[in-house]
Amino acid sequence: MTLTTMTTTSTQRFALALTLGAAMVAGLSACVPLVVGGAAVVGVGMVATDRRSSGAQLDDQGIELRAAARVRDIANDQMYVSVTSYNRQVLLTGAVGSDADRRRVEEEVGRIANVRSVVNELTVGSSSTFQDRSNDLYITGKVKASLLDAKDIFANSFKVVTERGVVYLMGIATRRETDRATEIARGVSGVVKVVRMVEVVSEADLAASQAAAQRGGTGPAPVTSATPSAPSSSSGSRVPLPPMEPLPPAGSSSTPSSNGVTTSPVR
Repeated sequence: MTLTTMTTTSTQRFALALTLGAAMVAGLSACVPLVVGGAAVVGVGMVATDRRSSGAQLDDQGIELRAAARVRDIANDQMYVSVTSYNRQVLLTGAVGSDADRRRVEEEVGRIANVRSVVNELTVGSSSTFQDRSNDLYITGKVKASLLDAKDIFANSFKVVTERGVVYLMGIATRRETDRATEIARGVSGVVKVVRMVEVVSEADLAASQAAAQRGGTGPAPVTSATPSAPSSSSGSRVPLPPMEPLPPAGSSSTPSSNGVTTSPVR
């Protein structure tokens, strides 16, 4: 492959990532109180290549839609909330007017069926501006394009969310993939910090899961460590999984935040 072809391919991938994000731009005005994480549209190809089970993907869509309805019910003029669910783990980003609002949003979302855990990254204060949100979409597009261009990881293992320059990586991946994705995200211009919300699986478990998928099976559910399983709910697509544990630092300066998520500040 020539350099010209590689550059063209990279540009096309970047344009594709930006195009996917551009669909959300119309909802970025200052008066919009809620943003859903974008799982409402899932193509057949995406379902086939996603490391989540099909049931988990459907659950994530339902969680985001139900969370949107509940947050709208309690929304006020000082509330701008983004809800993203990945493998039944919910990330809350944005801003609210008080600590009470912050706790209330978390409690409401946590009561939704099939939610395993809620990572509350809501801040108390003014919501991000239109320029902030436009910049976040741009950063998300650049991170996704960079992950697509990397030949040593599977980009679809990760979901990328950006809030005021902080990039959240959600996904199911091996330690090597997670460290590599973190390195890539940290190298993108404009990224302030990388927060990893990744369920780490072993290379052996991943290989077994992929082999089962190729045979038409569902494969084993990813696990992080020997922790008690979350209670099962009434949903038929629910697969009880152990609660997520933060990715422990591997010789880096990463520090755990108050909610248990490991953060990787940009050097």
